[in-house]
Amino acid sequence: MASTAPPTYTDTPLSLIHTPKFETGKACNNLTDDPFTIEASHMALSHNSFIRGFNSIYQQAPRLQSPPDKSDFVGYCLAWVDCVAQHHHYEETEFFPNIDKAAGRQGLMDGAVHEHEAFYGGMERMKKYLQDKGADFSATELIAIMDSFKEPLHSHLKSEPPAIVALAQYNTPDTPIDILGIADAAGKKQVTLGFLFNTLPVFFLNMETVTFEDGMWHEVFPPLKGIAKAVMTKAIPMWHSGRWRFVSCSPEGVAKQLAV
Repeated sequence: MASTAPPTYTDTPLSLIHTPKFETGKACNNLTDDPFTIEASHMALSHNSFIRGFNSIYQQAPRLQSPPDKSDFVGYCLAWVDCVAQHHHYEETEFFPNIDKAAGRQGLMDGAVHEHEAFYGGMERMKKYLQDKGADFSATELIAIMDSFKEPLHSHLKSEPPAIVALAQYNTPDTPIDILGIADAAGKKQVTLGFLFNTLPVFFLNMETVTFEDGMWHEVFPPLKGIAKAVMTKAIPMWHSGRWRFVSCSPEGVAKQLAV
């Protein structure tokens, strides 16, 4: 008799992206670090969490059957949409403008903003569809909506990290760009109490670090260890635990068997 156990998550239909650090071999652990390579690598890792979230939705939607499962899954999908949307909102309102300010230029990341516009509509359709249908959503219709924006989304997630690396050319003694400080400040403004409990687990629990790029980011990014990591990956996900069972990774950063 064939096994009916859910499969383990795989990186499909969207492939993961490599970090600039991995591709260039530049150091990230000493005083000679290139901060633009580091920040671009952190961005690539964050984008891979979005990719795993997308893939986990895409893979599990067709296998859902029971209304309670589908209701929890809708919560998971909406958390993913909100996480990606919030990330890009704070790029456009905090991160990118402060890069321009430091560089004394305008529009350095306008290309990324235009790329955002190419998939915003599709993500909004996905959100509205799930809010309207709830547990009565059709997997076929949901996948069709995701197919409508998956290519521009993936293209953007691949192209933005190299654009961050390229900003190094504007970093001069007269216009120093503290790219890591600017990114850190923007990231902190993103995290509200509601975002922490309702959305952020979809980011941390789609972060595979044990095997990706030979494990070079394990216990490095996200920069959480010990109690802080346990709180973010185990304690906080106790709220809305039904929705977080659909994630692709364990709290330890290992790709796991899917919920369905």
